Amino acid sequence: MSYSVDWDDQRAFLAVLDQGSLSAAARHLRVTQPTVRARIEALERSLGMTLFTRSVRGLVPTPQAREMGEAARAMARASDAFVRAAGAPPGEAAGVVRLSVSEFVGVAVLPAMLRRLRDRHAGLIIEIETSNASANLLEQQVDLAVRMTPPRQAALVARRVPAIPLGFFAHADYLAARGTPRVMGDLAQHDLIGPDRSAADLDAIGRLLPDLGRQPFVIRTDSHPAQLAAIRAGLGIGVVQCAVGRMDPELVPVLRDVAIGALDTWIVTHEDLRDTPRVRAVFDHLVEEFDAYGRA
Repeated sequence: MSYSVDWDDQRAFLAVLDQGSLSAAARHLRVTQPTVRARIEALERSLGMTLFTRSVRGLVPTPQAREMGEAARAMARASDAFVRAAGAPPGEAAGVVRLSVSEFVGVAVLPAMLRRLRDRHAGLIIEIETSNASANLLEQQVDLAVRMTPPRQAALVARRVPAIPLGFFAHADYLAARGTPRVMGDLAQHDLIGPDRSAADLDAIGRLLPDLGRQPFVIRTDSHPAQLAAIRAGLGIGVVQCAVGRMDPELVPVLRDVAIGALDTWIVTHEDLRDTPRVRAVFDHLVEEFDAYGRA
């Protein structure tokens, strides 16, 4: 085995592992298929082992290749972090910052905040990863994250901001046609918009509406932006972050006196990045923005 392994060969290995074929890996890497094949063969020669076998379903990784996959992913994340750091001018709030947020925040909340950030720091480039799963900050898969669960790792630096209130909202046209519910029991007579298979969301709805079950939910999706779109289309009543609902002139708060709950929120980064100018600028800006957003 040779311990001098080309990183581009490892990138090709990871692409084939994730994409399942040479052609798909080539498209992902934006190179030719023979280039990917040559890199896989070179890596196999360097390691002295077979990494993939051919089948009717494409290239199948060997058990050892599967075990090597996570190490390659960790190296890819480290390489991305290295490039982001290298692209930042020394001492300036400029360069690439990778940010992880939930799907809803990324679609409905973050864009306005980033406009004001870019007005302050025109040299910043923001990469946004929208996922309801927590990105790995310890391995610096991202530089910053907005989380709705408290970080527990000692190496992370977090600032808690005001919780984000939730409320029932409906389009004005829907309420004009169907009437406005006055008490929680009235919701049984209305079309509701809510979760489909998300266990966490179903549990939350079950606690909030224990007597209704799933029957009143005429639109079911685990995508919170899709729920908001359905509410805006006048398809029924659903739960929305209050600040977002109130910013839409066509949405009307429903059952204002009902305490639905709020989303605890933290802005999080790695302790090694907190004093990096580009990361510090985004961190401080998000703390300021989410403080105002949660209080709105």
